[in-house]
Amino acid sequence: MGSNAPVGVFDSGIGGLSVLHEIRRALPGESLLYVADSGHVPYGEKSPEYIRERCVLITEHLLAQGAKALVLACNTATAAAGAELRERYPNLPIVGMEPAVKPAAAATRSGVVGVLATTGTLKSAKFAALLDRFASDVRVITQPCPGLVERIEAGDLDGEGTRALLQGYVAPLLDEGCDTLILGCTHYPFIKPLLLTLVPESVSLIDTGAAVAKQLQRILNSHCLLAEGASRPAEFWSSGDPEQMRQVLPRLWGETAAVRVL
Repeated sequence: MGSNAPVGVFDSGIGGLSVLHEIRRALPGESLLYVADSGHVPYGEKSPEYIRERCVLITEHLLAQGAKALVLACNTATAAAGAELRERYPNLPIVGMEPAVKPAAAATRSGVVGVLATTGTLKSAKFAALLDRFASDVRVITQPCPGLVERIEAGDLDGEGTRALLQGYVAPLLDEGCDTLILGCTHYPFIKPLLLTLVPESVSLIDTGAAVAKQLQRILNSHCLLAEGASRPAEFWSSGDPEQMRQVLPRLWGETAAVRVL
C-alpha cells in the first residue's frame, strides 16, 4: 500500500464529518474517503451484532477503494466492532474513538462530569472500562440522547425542536453540578454553538476529534504511510439519501461534493 493511498473514514451518518475536519486540519496532505451509513442511523439503538455486520461491509468497501488506513469516526461503532475489525484486518492501521473520560476527569473542578452520548455507547463494556480506569475520583452522570442524531442528520442544528430536545438532556446534568460535558458522539460537535447557549460559560465541552487526528498521524508515521505531496479532493458515499447528504455538506464540511450511493 503506497503512502499516497487514501485514508478511509466512516460513521453511522454525517457526524464523523466533525472528525474528518480535524483530520484535514492536522494532515492536509492526506486524501480522504468518507462513508456515511445514514441508511442505518443511529447505531446507538442497534444491536452490537448488527453494527459489526455494517462495519465489516463498509470496511470492505473502503479497502476496495484503496484505503491504506481506517478511522472509525463513531464511538458506538468502535465499542461494538473495533476489536473484531482489528482481528479481521491485522495489517490494516485502524484508529477508533472513545468518549473523552480521561481529559474530562482531569478538567473538572466540581468533580462532576456529564456525558452526552448514544444509548449504545453508554451501555458498552468499553465505556464501563473507561469509567473504571479514569473516573474513579469523579462523579460521572450519563445522559442518553435519543433523537438528537436524527435531527443533526437532517441538518437541523439550531431549530427550536433541537434546542428543546438538547435542553431536556442538558438541564439534569447542570442541576447535578456538572461543570464538564463530554460530547460522546461525533455528531454532537455540530451542535456545539447551540449547546454553548444552554450552559454557563464555566462549563467545559470536550470531544475527541482532534485527538483522533493526532493518533492517526502517529499511526501513519509509524507505518511509514504519511502522504507525500498534494491530496486529492475528499470522496463521499452514503447508504441513505445521497441528495440529503449532498445538501448538508456545504454546512458541515464547508464545501460541495458529489455523494455516491453505498
